[in-house]
Amino acid sequence: MSTNDSILRQHAEEQYAHELEALVAVDTRQRPPRWKLSPWAVATYLLGGTLDNGVVIAPKYIGNARVIEIAVATLATDRALLLLGVPGTAKSWVSEHLSAAISGDSTLIVQGTAGTSEETVRYGWNYAHLLSKGPSMDAVVPSPIMRAMREGKIGRVEELTRIPTEVQDSLITILSEKSLPISELNEEVQAQKGFNIIATANDRDRGVNELSSALKRRFNTVVLPLPRTADEEVNIVATRVASLGRALELPGEIPALEEIRRVVTIFRELRDGVTADGKTKLKNSSGSLSAAEAISVIANGMSLAAHFGDGTLRGADIAASMVGAIVKDPVQDKIVMLEYLETVVKEREGWKDLYRACRDVMH
Repeated sequence: MSTNDSILRQHAEEQYAHELEALVAVDTRQRPPRWKLSPWAVATYLLGGTLDNGVVIAPKYIGNARVIEIAVATLATDRALLLLGVPGTAKSWVSEHLSAAISGDSTLIVQGTAGTSEETVRYGWNYAHLLSKGPSMDAVVPSPIMRAMREGKIGRVEELTRIPTEVQDSLITILSEKSLPISELNEEVQAQKGFNIIATANDRDRGVNELSSALKRRFNTVVLPLPRTADEEVNIVATRVASLGRALELPGEIPALEEIRRVVTIFRELRDGVTADGKTKLKNSSGSLSAAEAISVIANGMSLAAHFGDGTLRGADIAASMVGAIVKDPVQDKIVMLEYLETVVKEREGWKDLYRACRDVMH
């Protein structure tokens, strides 16, 4: 396992190795075959808590604990898990951490795109080996899913609905029979105990490549919702921003919660189409404006404040990236943003600095 501090972003099992080791040390509950931790310990790793030995487990997912419990329980059965939600609801993040806690390996991943081929999901061929020595298992190039089957680990499929339908359906036999036929060799790879698949899908992509009913039946779908309250979303953003600031070694101060709350409030109001007090209806932005975008806005503001300011995050530091996150459509979203600035931001007590900074960016 790498401990190289120069790596920009470590895998979850590396970054949180000390937490996983602490959980292993206290985990006396029954573990499914080949799981590194029991389902209770996996859920604790994601939801956070303080262990009997005093080790504090940082929460990886802030939200409804039952969502995580259902996801973990699903993976302990023969059903695959589909994490569904709008952009920015931490689907990939949860998938990575589930794999890290269960298998100790979050790297067996297929990234779904319109160009994802069946070979990417199943297996390919080493053509040099094939031509020199003929067809054999040695000439097979295993996909991450095949490796997960052989090793009894969790395989991950990101953006399942981005994959062409005929390629998606190559998962059906894998999920139902727990085997991967290699028809060219009259062979098969049978999944070892511990194997399962976590797929993610953006429910704004419905209709891009709709899942077949046969494939849907092989998954238990868990919807990851947007944060229920502003306080919950502020907590998520503050936690991730602090972690990101340490990882990127950004100088300067950790941003005040008040500044984070302003960004979260703006994003929630434009997302919901109404102000927090329910008094003013607003036009919706075309962007997703999730916690993920808020984290990006704050992180960019921290960098500006640290390198071109006095280290303290202010409205002028977040204005440019916030406007960029909101104004995706240069015509429609610009109208939405200008109207919001004039009717809401300008009138809010203590928000004049942010109003002026955003107006400067937009003109």
